[in-house]
Amino acid sequence: MIQSETLELLEWHRLCQHLATFAATKLGATAARHLKIPDSQTQSEQLLEQTKEIYQLETRLTTGLSFEGIQDIGDSLERAERSGVLSGDELLAIATTLAGARSLRRVIDNQEDLPILSELVADLRTYPDLEQEIHRCIDERAQVTDRASQKLGEIRTDLRRLRSQITQKLQNILQAKSGAVQEQLITQRSDRFVIPVKAPQKDAIPGIVHDTSTSGATLYVEPNSVVPLGNQLRQIIRREQAEEEAVRRVLTEQVAAVKPDLERLLAIATTLDLATARSRYSYWLGANPPRFIQREDSETITLRNLRHPLLVWQQQHEQGQPVVPVDLLINPLIRVVTITGPNTGGKTVTLKTLGLAALMAKVGLFVPAREPVEIPWFDKVLADIGDEQSLQQSLSTFSGHIRRISRILEALENGEAEGHEEESNPPCPMPNSLVLLDEVGAGTDPVEGSALAIALLQYLANHAQLTIATTHFGELKALKYEDERFENASVEFDESTLSPTYRLLWGIPGRSNALTIALRLGLKPEVVQQAKTQVGEATDEVNQVIAGLEAQRRRQETKAAEAQSLLQQAERLYKEVSAKAASLEERESSLRASQEIAVQQAIAQAKGEIAQVIRRLQKGTPTAQEAQQATNALNQIGQLYQPATPAKPKAGFMPKLGDRIRVPKLGQIADVIAAPNEDGELSVRFGLMKMTVKLQDVESLDGQKPEPVVKAKPAPAPVTPPPQSVPEIRTSQNTIDLRGKRVADAEYILDKAISEATGPVWIIHGYGTGKLRQGVHAFLQQHSRVNNYEPAEQTDGGSGVTVAYIK
Repeated sequence: MIQSETLELLEWHRLCQHLATFAATKLGATAARHLKIPDSQTQSEQLLEQTKEIYQLETRLTTGLSFEGIQDIGDSLERAERSGVLSGDELLAIATTLAGARSLRRVIDNQEDLPILSELVADLRTYPDLEQEIHRCIDERAQVTDRASQKLGEIRTDLRRLRSQITQKLQNILQAKSGAVQEQLITQRSDRFVIPVKAPQKDAIPGIVHDTSTSGATLYVEPNSVVPLGNQLRQIIRREQAEEEAVRRVLTEQVAAVKPDLERLLAIATTLDLATARSRYSYWLGANPPRFIQREDSETITLRNLRHPLLVWQQQHEQGQPVVPVDLLINPLIRVVTITGPNTGGKTVTLKTLGLAALMAKVGLFVPAREPVEIPWFDKVLADIGDEQSLQQSLSTFSGHIRRISRILEALENGEAEGHEEESNPPCPMPNSLVLLDEVGAGTDPVEGSALAIALLQYLANHAQLTIATTHFGELKALKYEDERFENASVEFDESTLSPTYRLLWGIPGRSNALTIALRLGLKPEVVQQAKTQVGEATDEVNQVIAGLEAQRRRQETKAAEAQSLLQQAERLYKEVSAKAASLEERESSLRASQEIAVQQAIAQAKGEIAQVIRRLQKGTPTAQEAQQATNALNQIGQLYQPATPAKPKAGFMPKLGDRIRVPKLGQIADVIAAPNEDGELSVRFGLMKMTVKLQDVESLDGQKPEPVVKAKPAPAPVTPPPQSVPEIRTSQNTIDLRGKRVADAEYILDKAISEATGPVWIIHGYGTGKLRQGVHAFLQQHSRVNNYEPAEQTDGGSGVTVAYIK
């Protein structure tokens, strides 16, 4: 009885009504409105797995899971088993249900990673032969078709022929007796074909009157010449009805033969629809799947941003107030939580929210809280919420509370007794119930009520898994300091606005605000002061301590929010840096790929030119002069395509213009302002001073000594006059097009081209804004292999092209 009372107090039926709106079938909606609460944790976990898999499945499907065609055929199956003949509508509903169930199974079978749903539909039998037979015999209007049996087809043929004869006869009478008829119309009355005859002219068309108009001016007459045909028609219609019933009886017998499988099919479809409703309702709530924890294993109840599902519905559908979430983090040692604070502060809502969350997890619903959602599986949820005052039963508020609490304690004792019976040798069964008490001990003398509340909570600490109690008694706040199984919480109150914030504060008991509110509302200060003296200084000091704790908590929450903001900013910056690094790596890889392609193209072109030289030599008998020309041509190809041999790395280093070096004798770090000359001297600057030092007196910042400068020996005078210099000609091989490139990319291409060049290089940079040209000139100016550079001739591009002369 107390279980049913608890569901009523928590308004569980309203939640079930909301769940039913997400069902796709009548059966699913009915099951949702009468939702059964499982008796074991295993059942709850299986329901949760169903909900999770449906949730996962519907995220993959574009239109969601469809239950089209599935109807409530339970009554039809019962009538079929009792040898009743099903109607065409009932048979058609069975056929569409079979098709809908088969479609559901096909969708689930085509998906992976759905073990629970796959196992559910594994034994589903949909009888396609029966479905096809029903559709062969019953059309979409639920009428028996002509093809249902040969005899029925022949009867229907006779019916059409006879109706045609009757119609033709009546048509002839209408034309022959047009003056006696009310209008040229053939109609039916009681399955007999009649024509409307004017009442004064009834003798003009003798026959049987089957009906009269409201005014009496028209008689509906079946002419005597048509009566035999009408009688014959009625006999054939009865034969048709008998044959139709025979067809439907055969189909009904086929349905009755597989009734157990069809009932199982209906149960599976209902289970799937209910799981789909749970999934869709959970998605609408923004809820997350719960995990059942074992508090004996030191696991903490974790419900962050927990929202009341009925208030969420009220906010969305009834323009209610925004829902204020609560945080419930209860460590495994805590068995009793006392919530204090002002009225209308949200204490009762907190109780109901936790109770509904526990029940939702048990029936396989997700819980409207932030992940992770971790809650025990409570075998019982028991509540005493609200006023059970009754004039008929002469019950006061206090009496009503005591009666309900007595039923709660009795239920706890029965649960413990059952636990002892289930275990052959139980040590001491762990109580596994959730108890919710609103205004415990209220409605009587405060001293006695407080004492009773303390004794009751201490009893529940020993006999219930978790108890949440709201109270106004200050004595209950001290239980936390006497027993580690007790914890305090309070609802926050804003003194500036004299209104609650509905936030739940943990570890801090609520303080009395009655005197403060009275003073703010205009009660005379001397009255309030007199009340304070009656309360005593101790109470005032306790309130001040609690106020200090609340202020400290607010400061900590502010710092935590700032730290969270900084953490999010750091994560955002890390992502940006990672993205830029990935972009640079991708760009470097692209450049390497383009260089490899260019090298392969150059090799292929060189091979082609060499092959042409070889083919020219193979034609006829080569002479010495031709061989010399071929040799010269091969040498030129080698100079064009063979990369310059890289210089061997030398030990030490050579200071260059702009380098930073160390002068050990002076103990200074200097900048090189002039490169070493042939005598091994270089100019440096440190601070405002410039001086010339020997190369052997300096070293790099990492301690490397410079290489000695070797003077070049003068070249011997030529014995023969030098050959005539070859004119410098611009070709595709010594021309670089940098238009559209960025300066950084252009520098990389220039450095490669200059290192391989044996003569001048023509660099096309265009005009544009001039930034690319400035960057190219700056690079050429500091490059060690570039002797000088100048704009190209006007015929070669003028100032849009720069010619670099290589040393």
